[in-house]
Amino acid sequence: MSSSIDLNLVRELEQRAFRAWPALETHSAHGWVQRLSGGYTKRANSINALSPKSDLTLEMKNELEAPYVGRGAPAVWRLSPLAPAGSDAFLARAGYRSVDLSLVQRAPLDDRYRRDPEVIIDSVPSPAWLAGFAELSPVAPSHRETMARMLASIAAPVGFAHVDDDGRPVAFALGVVDGDHVGLFDVLVSPTARRRGLARRITQTIGAWGRENGARYMYLQVVATNAAALPLYAALGFGTVYSYAYRVS
Repeated sequence: MSSSIDLNLVRELEQRAFRAWPALETHSAHGWVQRLSGGYTKRANSINALSPKSDLTLEMKNELEAPYVGRGAPAVWRLSPLAPAGSDAFLARAGYRSVDLSLVQRAPLDDRYRRDPEVIIDSVPSPAWLAGFAELSPVAPSHRETMARMLASIAAPVGFAHVDDDGRPVAFALGVVDGDHVGLFDVLVSPTARRRGLARRITQTIGAWGRENGARYMYLQVVATNAAALPLYAALGFGTVYSYAYRVS
């Protein structure tokens, strides 16, 4: 990743990702976005900077955390390069620990991206897709209704990709087109179906589908320690644009 980060591109990708993975409730204050979704995923239940107007202060911190505290939920901060420079150290001094360093990567959709005939893309998730996705994620039973509501609220074009064995989906991913970008989310492969290149094939197919729907680039978010996924994404032309991590109490 270059030491010179294009903050306009960061903001653009952040906004695309927020739209692609919509929170059930969103508020904004002081240039920060508060996303709440009943506790399902940190991504949709976190405080994120988009256009911060000043450094993070104790008063601002308490105000931004209030919607979570009022619901008895943990306050989770997701810190990208858009957060004021001192935010990470400020939260560390307040006792928040850093978890899940992740990379936001992007690739041009070139001829490496082509449809695989075994990969099916549907515009709505079937009950089998929802059940299999929830099992592999895994999604707690108490969060499955929230998960279904969030997926149903994603604006088209959205593609629910899967590969089936004997009529049962064993590999999953989600693609969301927004302008000239397609976002790739949650590539999951059942342990019984691994070592068949399904993650690569489903990624390439979503890229091809995205290109058919006007996209020229694909972006994704991957945990920095995911040693299995990173070489695959590098081989498909992905490069890191920026990173982010969470601060949790």
